[in-house]
Amino acid sequence: MAINLQKGQRINLTKENGTTLSQACVGINWGAIEKKNFFGGTSKEAVDLDGSCILYDSNKNATEVIYFGNLKSKNGSVKHSGDDLTGDVNGDDGLDNEVITVDFSNLDPAVEHVAMVLHSYRGQDFGTIPFASIRIYEGTPTNVKEVFAKYDIANDKSFSGHVSMVMGVFYKRNGEWKFNAIGDATSDKKLEQTVKTVQEKYL
Repeated sequence: MAINLQKGQRINLTKENGTTLSQACVGINWGAIEKKNFFGGTSKEAVDLDGSCILYDSNKNATEVIYFGNLKSKNGSVKHSGDDLTGDVNGDDGLDNEVITVDFSNLDPAVEHVAMVLHSYRGQDFGTIPFASIRIYEGTPTNVKEVFAKYDIANDKSFSGHVSMVMGVFYKRNGEWKFNAIGDATSDKKLEQTVKTVQEKYL
């Protein structure tokens, strides 16, 4: 069932058995940058990517931001696994470095949009970060049951030269949650700027 999301693609959260997904995880994986040193050897440069989740109401007002400095929404419906400051130093271990979990059934009823955004905290170009990727799946941060969407950052040249992107937006339509795969790099440098960018362009 896993699909490779295309920019602008909209998907519903219906599983193969016909039931609707009530909880989803957005996992972000990346590696440290390998640098050649003066003596011909190599060293690893830590990479700090930050996944964040912004909740908006029907008036497009941001009501909460869940990020490395605020790991849980007020009612616990959105949780962040914590800040990873380095990335995978010894190559891809197949695990997500940061995971944001959204329980749609427990979201504040006033929330109509759940935006997922990504920033390179140290300003390292997305185009230089090994195997950076996003996956959306059913399960928990430690138990992946079913991946139903994947999004590749490392192999998409449109992200080169950027340090911020809008991954996508979950949105409520007729009482059901759907997902808009945006995948746009932005000129923003800080999370505060991206909160406004999403509000103005993607809701």
